[in-house]
Amino acid sequence: MGYVFGIIIFVLDVWAIASVINTNVSLGTKILWIALIAILPVLGLIIWYFMGPKANYGGPA
Repeated sequence: MGYVFGIIIFVLDVWAIASVINTNVSLGTKILWIALIAILPVLGLIIWYFMGPKANYGGPA
């Protein structure tokens, strides 16, 4: 059962990193957020969710 939790965290971390990459923040900020998510997978994901930059997926033209 533990491996299911690990897979879920991995998928959520990849999604969070992809979201960070798709933001308009500076490269240095992106690198810091990606490092936080990669080094602290669960805690980094939680911190990013509440405080991190969100992806820009377009919107009204």
